[in-house]
Amino acid sequence: MPVPKKFDRRPPERDETRINERIRVPQVRLVDENGKQVGIVPTEDALRYARERSLDLVEVAPQARPPVVRVLDYSKYRYEQEQKRKAARRHQKQVHVREIKLRPKIAPRDYETKMGHVRRFLERDDRVKVTIMFRGREQTHPERGEALLRKLAEDVADLGVVEQQPAQDGRNMTMLLAPQKRKDRAKSA
Repeated sequence: MPVPKKFDRRPPERDETRINERIRVPQVRLVDENGKQVGIVPTEDALRYARERSLDLVEVAPQARPPVVRVLDYSKYRYEQEQKRKAARRHQKQVHVREIKLRPKIAPRDYETKMGHVRRFLERDDRVKVTIMFRGREQTHPERGEALLRKLAEDVADLGVVEQQPAQDGRNMTMLLAPQKRKDRAKSA
């Protein structure tokens, strides 16, 4: 269900593409409806050229000198641009960062369970942030936490690589693991 206008606080999306009379430069590089370059012409002539063909004059490269304009049907152009944007979004891979929290004094069976979680996340191609939480006197021995992180990195070396080395951050020590590429996994197995 769409959000009613009166409750939608987002600023309205404005299309910044300049078309027809909104193009206010003295000269433009004109590309006709077939994609052929006509050349550098005054903006009024380019606008007249587009109107004779019942099409729009659309600025496609505003940063170029002179700006590149194209003669085309603007609504069709907007539709194609939206389709390209949707296709690009569809092909993007969402990267998830999962977090596993440990204590420096962890029982062997608990460690195996947490390692199993890390392995599962890496198999699903998620990045894993492993955090060791220190309390009280444990903070005086950060080397124990670092040793635990390095052991975990060795135990899951067949699935992931250390992307960020263990680093102390206040009471916590963190390390970031990234999944190996699929073909690298096949070689190491």
